[in-house]
Amino acid sequence: PTDSPVSGLVRLNSNENPFGPSAKALQAIPDAYPVACRYPDDHADLLIDALAKENSVTANQILLGAGSGEILKICANAFDGPLVVADPTFEAIVAHAKVRGSEVIKVSLTDTFAHDLPKMTAAAKGGLVYLCNPNNPTASITPKSEVRDFITTLPPETMILVDEAYHHYVESDDYESVIPLIKDHPNLIVARTFSKIYGMAGMRCGFAIAQPATIARMQPHQLSDSVNILALVAARESLADTAHVPDGRKLNAATRKFVTDALAKDGFESIPSHANFVMVNLKRPVVPVIQAMKERQIKIGRLFPAFPEHLRLTIGRKSEMEAFLKAFREGMA
Repeated sequence: PTDSPVSGLVRLNSNENPFGPSAKALQAIPDAYPVACRYPDDHADLLIDALAKENSVTANQILLGAGSGEILKICANAFDGPLVVADPTFEAIVAHAKVRGSEVIKVSLTDTFAHDLPKMTAAAKGGLVYLCNPNNPTASITPKSEVRDFITTLPPETMILVDEAYHHYVESDDYESVIPLIKDHPNLIVARTFSKIYGMAGMRCGFAIAQPATIARMQPHQLSDSVNILALVAARESLADTAHVPDGRKLNAATRKFVTDALAKDGFESIPSHANFVMVNLKRPVVPVIQAMKERQIKIGRLFPAFPEHLRLTIGRKSEMEAFLKAFREGMA
């Protein structure tokens, strides 16, 4: 069956991984049908143990969630005070903070599309600072030394949530995961997901890593058993399939280069991407282009008000990117 409910529609709008889950993960799903009648606690524990081993932490440092989306919602509710975010960044946590009635402080990205950490430090007064690295929608990274200094200098009463949803796609030496810094920083939380390189966006499985006391503060805000048993077994097999991540990174990099080179040849530069999507500078309002693409059965990213002339484009299969380029050239003409 087609992966889109609308026949012929090319979906390049939500940073999904078109190559899908590991073959081992897919096989694990029907194998788990007989236990679908059971609550998922035991399988949750098995995944937590596997994640603890993979990330060199203890099981009580991990909290599972229905995608990292649930982790972001928990953090928005668990910690009092203002929320400080980049502008633009992934907006889900902003929506949760607003529902709760928290003040939201937005700090523009730098000229190199990194988080402006000195300004974010100045804006943070307790509460929570959210760092998406690589950042969505810009696919840009904030240099590792700047992030390390930021985490080290921020006062302990300010919580720091680093969203590493796109971590596995990064190949730059100027980036690192901050998970190793957790042991020295009780105010640091890292969110990860199985939605991106693991190709499980529709199955909703993610997790947080933090110090045990921080996890304990987050737990009361969680829906119990929020990750279903099929997602849990698929996630565990995904971790065990050691070829899946490097293969996915390689496929993404090759297809990303193909499309960014083609766009550059047509005069459209992209922000250097460290993820499975690119932000393309159209030098004209993006909204009519989004509409023109939709009419040609291509769904692309929405308007980001901080960058009204940039188009966010998910990296799909090569055939999908060729369909996009054809429609894009027609639309721009």
